[in-house]
Amino acid sequence: YHLEEAAIGGHPSARYNLGIEDWNNGHNERAVKHFIIAAAHGHDGSTKALVDDFRRGFVGKEDLAAALRAHQAAIDATKSPQR
Repeated sequence: YHLEEAAIGGHPSARYNLGIEDWNNGHNERAVKHFIIAAAHGHDGSTKALVDDFRRGFVGKEDLAAALRAHQAAIDATKSPQR
């Protein structure tokens, strides 16, 4: 319950952990969605998971590319001088 609440609240590690939990329970498509959202918030482990899932055939090339662009944008935003 608390992990889901944290993920909804925007905590990337919680989102990643939900993805791991779903993956381990056989909910691969749902897990990939969690990884994509976490990657878009700058979570490095999620990008690694997405690359691994791409190699296994669970993530499309376009989805991986979009997730990597969103991840880079999140990283860039944290390094901006306005922050």
